[in-house]
Amino acid sequence: MEMQQSLSTLSRSRIGKRKRESSYDRTGGNKDYFSIRPGDNAEICTLQGAGAITHIWMTMATDAPAEEAYLPRKIVLRMYWDGEAEPSVEVPIGDFFGMGHGITRNYTSAALMMSPEDGKAFNCFFRMPFASGARIAVESEADHPIKFYFYVDYEAYDSLPAGELRFHAQWRRECPTEGISENGADNAEFEFGGKNTTGDGNYVILEAAGKGHYIGCNFNVHNLRETREWNWYGEGDDMIFIDGEPWPPTLHGTGMEDYFNTAWCPQQEVCTPYHGIILGGGPNWSGKISTYRYHVLDPVMFDSNIRVTIEHGHNNHRSDDVSSTAYWYQSEPHQAFPALPGVAGRLPLPDIKPFDPASLGRIFGHSNP
Repeated sequence: MEMQQSLSTLSRSRIGKRKRESSYDRTGGNKDYFSIRPGDNAEICTLQGAGAITHIWMTMATDAPAEEAYLPRKIVLRMYWDGEAEPSVEVPIGDFFGMGHGITRNYTSAALMMSPEDGKAFNCFFRMPFASGARIAVESEADHPIKFYFYVDYEAYDSLPAGELRFHAQWRRECPTEGISENGADNAEFEFGGKNTTGDGNYVILEAAGKGHYIGCNFNVHNLRETREWNWYGEGDDMIFIDGEPWPPTLHGTGMEDYFNTAWCPQQEVCTPYHGIILGGGPNWSGKISTYRYHVLDPVMFDSNIRVTIEHGHNNHRSDDVSSTAYWYQSEPHQAFPALPGVAGRLPLPDIKPFDPASLGRIFGHSNP
């Protein structure tokens, strides 16, 4: 069966049936959404038999007079394949569709996109196979009920072709990352000094066990450093450790912007099929940043395990709010995910300082430098 579809393969015969689950009004009326209340964990879609999800569209709105702040971080999306008890996908919904910080923005990539109005129409084109069934659930920790609209488009097969791995996605956050004290430190030493010869202390984007391939991530930074000195947040190298290899790993990069296929401490926003900057930050790289890199054409294969990491500032000197969503395919069973924080541990920090740094420890359960 043809697994890759392009303009040049559209004329080829295909096996299977095109099917859809959606939130359409079962009475024939125009209430084409599911009502999800605060605290609900609603199973919105259950598929039987073998098949593959090929497209998901979702949108939502607060069922209240005013729009609720940070709603995309308050709603959690989970997906389960073939009767598994633990999800293979567990991500706040906005982050799953490629944009962090609890906000939405119009952007386009090959696999994920947010479309008008103001990025509130979410689309995913990652292929998600299953052999005996699939479930999709939505949990709300919003303050108000929401109207939730969706399409789940899939192909149904008599049986799943051999060699199909299962899709996974996982969200992580460190707020703040564990950096070093700036007291008495020269800015050049803070930004560029020291040597990292182990990868210990790097921010971890993904840690997985099994056989599969990593297909990329979106990555979000809130620059928490207050200074008039050079305040570039992205001087850290990417390091991807495959099958237990020691430092330096085979895939050792030269800087955060380089891993995300940009250059020279960029702030210009750009979206390409496989990499981009959705949110570029403010003056002197202040504020919030969101970027992505999808390994659609160059997946990172692993036979037994993988650890995808990046430094938070050179030699892990910086203490910023960093979050990410990793995407990968692998054989089951998958390694248990870290516990997803409750809504208080997922909400973004205020856009405008000052805020109390000590509050981070109370929210996220650790002390701060």
